[in-house]
Amino acid sequence: MKALVYTNTMETQYREEPDPTPAAGDALISVDAVGICGSDMHAWHGHDPRRVPPLILGHEACGTVLEGAVPGQRVVLNPLIACGVCEYCEAGRANLCPNREMVGMRLPGAFADRLVIPEKNLIPVPDGMDPAHAALTEPCATAWHALFLAARACWRPLPECQALVIGGGSVGLLGALILKAWGAAKIALAETNPLRRDTVASAGIDVFDPIEEPAEAAGFDLVLDAVGAAATRAASIAAVAPGGVIAHVGLQEWAGDFDARTVTLSEISFVGVYTYTMTDLRASMLALHDGRLGDLGWIEQRPLSDGAQAFHDLDAGRTPAAKIILKP
Repeated sequence: MKALVYTNTMETQYREEPDPTPAAGDALISVDAVGICGSDMHAWHGHDPRRVPPLILGHEACGTVLEGAVPGQRVVLNPLIACGVCEYCEAGRANLCPNREMVGMRLPGAFADRLVIPEKNLIPVPDGMDPAHAALTEPCATAWHALFLAARACWRPLPECQALVIGGGSVGLLGALILKAWGAAKIALAETNPLRRDTVASAGIDVFDPIEEPAEAAGFDLVLDAVGAAATRAASIAAVAPGGVIAHVGLQEWAGDFDARTVTLSEISFVGVYTYTMTDLRASMLALHDGRLGDLGWIEQRPLSDGAQAFHDLDAGRTPAAKIILKP
């Protein structure tokens, strides 16, 4: 089969790879569409010790079952493979399973014609849903899970809250669209890339350049940091109101200063967020399909064979798209 393989720092090769072989309980999937995630970019930059080249990256995928219990069924993948028997899995929090694995991390991912994954990790796609839209389920579920946790921590109901989203990639933009669908009183999105600001504005979200217009002391009840850098953590703390909530979902930069004094004295709730549950994935797919999150016209589709160029374009900020979808 053909695959886009991460071979070295800032290097990928589109090449022949061995066909995957399903084990008992696995399904063989023909990949229809797969998104490039920020974590894929992080690995490509050589900043993720868990993703060691040579490796097929990619985990935001929609495909069709070739072999398994439901051949011919189009499915979205839950790329997070949990043990299913620990206390977290049994409590419905499989994203916290200490024995979890993930396709595209240590296991071969979806930047390929085919991959194998446990059948329990498949979610049927509604009839007629565009596979490129279905491939947005994973980043949408990431934002969905983050905002569910954040809204639960908010002092007042979400329709009374003013929200700030930092980052106009797919998780940030989808987060803003989810907040809009859930009725947040005010939503603003901070994005430094002018091309992406135009994309965010076209999706109906108020957007600004945080370099030109810092959001400091703006008094937001909820801040979603979809970047996760030292600078965005500082911006989140500066922008959130006393008693407010910061949902930290991005992991662009793991270390850096953290203003624990302000967080403590202002009773700010800082919520760390990791991936999603199956419930989040199913709810996100339905919201993408039924139009609650808009027409999703802000994606860009390219062939998998052009994936190497897509990584370079994302790195250089040359694309206005909040998400590039690759199609084998």
